[in-house]
Amino acid sequence: MAQSTVNLPYFDLLLDFIDQSPTIKTAFNRHVHWGYWPNPQQARFTAEDFAIAAERLSREVYGAAAIANGQTIVDVGCGFGGTIASLNEHFADLKLTGVNIDPRQLDRAKEWVTPQNNNVINWVEANAIDLPFDDASVDIVLAVECIFHFPDRQQFLKEVRRVLKPGGQLAISDFLPSDILANIPLLKTSLADYSFYGGFDISCTINSYRDLAQKTGFCLALERDITGETLPTYDCLRQLGAELKQFEPSALFQTLALEFVSRLRLLNYWILKFDRW
Repeated sequence: MAQSTVNLPYFDLLLDFIDQSPTIKTAFNRHVHWGYWPNPQQARFTAEDFAIAAERLSREVYGAAAIANGQTIVDVGCGFGGTIASLNEHFADLKLTGVNIDPRQLDRAKEWVTPQNNNVINWVEANAIDLPFDDASVDIVLAVECIFHFPDRQQFLKEVRRVLKPGGQLAISDFLPSDILANIPLLKTSLADYSFYGGFDISCTINSYRDLAQKTGFCLALERDITGETLPTYDCLRQLGAELKQFEPSALFQTLALEFVSRLRLLNYWILKFDRW
């Protein structure tokens, strides 16, 4: 397997265990992000339930964009290729590209995602703020629960606008803090060596996104808070963490902190859709 060029401890752990534990493989083989439950009270907190919910979240994100057969679609921060796989299964004649800075994730995606429905699939190792695509060459860009790892949101939006065709769309999901929480230092860190989730920045508010959209030539056309539908993720992660039987202090602290502020609705999970002018 290719060597990683970035420090992502949670992916290190997953890649160590995913082929050893059937439960972990069931939960994360396709998607490595939060889940979406239309009826959170009915969540069962099993690996199978979590995998279904994670697939549902991907569909909610790409469903925010006007996906149609025959389009060119780029999924930035594609993980193990789950969103590309879902599009591949539900649409035809697509040109799909998964982009990731970590070659290990791309290697795993290549192993299990097979083109169907006359779709074409490519996997590209690249930085999100320096996309290797021609100007005005893409219909849709997606970024499912990963933009907080990117070095610069504004530069990412500029790059996306450059590669999108006029009228193209960007759909993302992200954790957005309340104004009260936004300035707390713990929401932003480059100290990846001490963070289970690697370097991240979850200090961008919905008002910040509105400003970024205007600065980068987008219309922020959809703002959807789905926090309530994602909260069962935390119960699932506790069950799956017990399966690993391995204590990671930073994982426990950071996940509990995320859960605490999310249940207080100080940190919320949003789907946003940007239309290119």
